[in-house]
Amino acid sequence: MATNGQMATSSQLALALFEDANAEGLPVETARSDIGFSRKNILIRIVDLGVAARRLIDAAYFIVAQEEHPRDLYDVELDYFKWLMRYSSRNNTHLEQVITEAQKALIQATASPDSSGEKPFGSTQLIGRISYQGGRFQFRMPPDLVGLIRGPGKSHWLSLRVTSLFSLSYARVMYDHLLPYADEGATDWLTLEELRDWQGEMGANAQVFKYFKRDWLGPAVNQINEVSDLTLSYETRNEPRSRKIGRLRFRIARKDLAERALQTHEHAQAIYRTLKQEFGLSTAQFNQIAADRETYTDERLEQAIERTRFSLKLGKITKSPAGFFMKALKEGWIVSDAEREMIQVQQSFALTEQRETEARVKAKAIVDLQAATHETNAQARMREEARVGRNLYDGADRKQKEDWLRSYLSSPGGKIFLRRLRMDPSTVDEAAVFGDADLVGDFSRFVFNRSKSKGAKAA
Repeated sequence: MATNGQMATSSQLALALFEDANAEGLPVETARSDIGFSRKNILIRIVDLGVAARRLIDAAYFIVAQEEHPRDLYDVELDYFKWLMRYSSRNNTHLEQVITEAQKALIQATASPDSSGEKPFGSTQLIGRISYQGGRFQFRMPPDLVGLIRGPGKSHWLSLRVTSLFSLSYARVMYDHLLPYADEGATDWLTLEELRDWQGEMGANAQVFKYFKRDWLGPAVNQINEVSDLTLSYETRNEPRSRKIGRLRFRIARKDLAERALQTHEHAQAIYRTLKQEFGLSTAQFNQIAADRETYTDERLEQAIERTRFSLKLGKITKSPAGFFMKALKEGWIVSDAEREMIQVQQSFALTEQRETEARVKAKAIVDLQAATHETNAQARMREEARVGRNLYDGADRKQKEDWLRSYLSSPGGKIFLRRLRMDPSTVDEAAVFGDADLVGDFSRFVFNRSKSKGAKAA
């Protein structure tokens, strides 16, 4: 059991961490050091309690465990208590609901059977009167429960930083029940009824194993493996002479200390995710980092991460990003200013080339548009000239018509157009001209131009 001096030190540490975190608006799971207390094994059976209310009880028990002497009334700053229980909401109505839930729930203390074979049992409220006012949070703890929290007996370390990460009620329930077995590595065979009783009321679907596994067991195991300091797996066993699953046994392993420390360090959560998920570092590699954290500081880790990402973008890593990262970390590789400048120059060249390409495409589009516009205008002008020429021809006397037709058939332009139509000028008369849509258009424009030329000469 911890000494009074150790208790006071733990409490002072938590307050100091709170002051640091509060100044930066950081939650309890980002504290630089772990925050928790030695919880007795007999205090794990809490039923019918949600995640937020469990955090409230954890925070209260932490305060009771860290005080130098038992108190009738425990009095702390409201913001400090909220921080311990990872409660960031300003909704006091919800906080009051959480308090009420915690006060209604019971804790059932159990122990191993005595010499007579009888298994001791006790049940009591989790916490007594609670009030908050003027920025202070006050609560009372049943005297018998204070003795259990602070007294001798088998215990396990309960980390507020770890438990604050749970969002699933059954995941937290399972964690509480399985944590005492962590050092043993496995549980006994547990009945499904016992597993369901851990939560309290679960609903009819939980009585069917496939639904219990889908809705409760599976998600809880996944979250414990994801956010806690334990790794779980389990095996099932059928009931005697039946195919019906009736019992489970859990295999429990503590996550490697080095990996756990990196995962929960204040400034290392993002680094941990990068190393684990992006680069795929192994437990052995995490061990190497943790073994010399004085050398491998967060700054150096971030430099090696930047070097690795930089080299990946340049296509220089073709095998193992994790191996490259470790080499970069050990040898202190960084992205130099010259390399940064090189990338900036390359990006500048690429941007200039892109702009030039875009300018060329834009210029060609303008030229094409102008050409299309010119073509459209030219065709419209030719249609208008043909219309006017036809009107002039229709309004002329016979002598003028014959003169225009004779002149067209003997003109260089008329001969070329007739050759394109494969027509002999000697066989072309008025009927032939007006019987061909292309020929009548060219002839009408000839008439227009001839009339225009005569008008200019007359002027």
